[in-house]
Amino acid sequence: MFSTYTIDPNAELKTMARGRLLLRRGICAPTVNYIETGRVALGVLEDDILEHQIGVLEGPCWLDASSIVLNLPHLVDAVADSPVQLREVSVADFRKGIADLPELAQLVLTDVAMAHRGQTEFVVSRLAKDAEARCAEWLLSHAYPADTGVMAVELNQRKRSIATQLGIAPETFSRVLRHLREQSLISGSGRVLNLVDPTALRSLAGV
Repeated sequence: MFSTYTIDPNAELKTMARGRLLLRRGICAPTVNYIETGRVALGVLEDDILEHQIGVLEGPCWLDASSIVLNLPHLVDAVADSPVQLREVSVADFRKGIADLPELAQLVLTDVAMAHRGQTEFVVSRLAKDAEARCAEWLLSHAYPADTGVMAVELNQRKRSIATQLGIAPETFSRVLRHLREQSLISGSGRVLNLVDPTALRSLAGV
């Protein structure tokens, strides 16, 4: 296993509290984190809040080693989603560990890193579509004719699960729903939401 033990067996084990920023997008960090235990949320921070979440990692695993392999800035922010235990390895030591691998293994590792980078770029690009537009599109795609004569949506999943599908934080999903109610585009506050103005929602969603 290509872990800290094969690169730097003396790397210190550190404990990070939930909510701690572990990685900042757009920079080339001097160290690479190896997550021993705990969950890490990946996404895009806005005003120090993970507004757009695109995935979760659970240790043991490397945290965005692809960027280090390709010598490129990180594409996403990473925040501890639970208490996390990690070890930091210098980028120089990490790359030396890669250089010590057989040539074929290095080529495969680079190909995997490029594929992972491409997938991440695609997902991040989707975030350009604003949260309200994505929520409106989701509501329209899950709507059905209700007995009241309007279209309705039943929230048969937890809001956290729906938010994950949309690539946003649960708090953002709740805030968007509240905003759509204030605009009189939807109504209802329980498990069933009524689409008061589907035309306006389609315009908002761009569909």
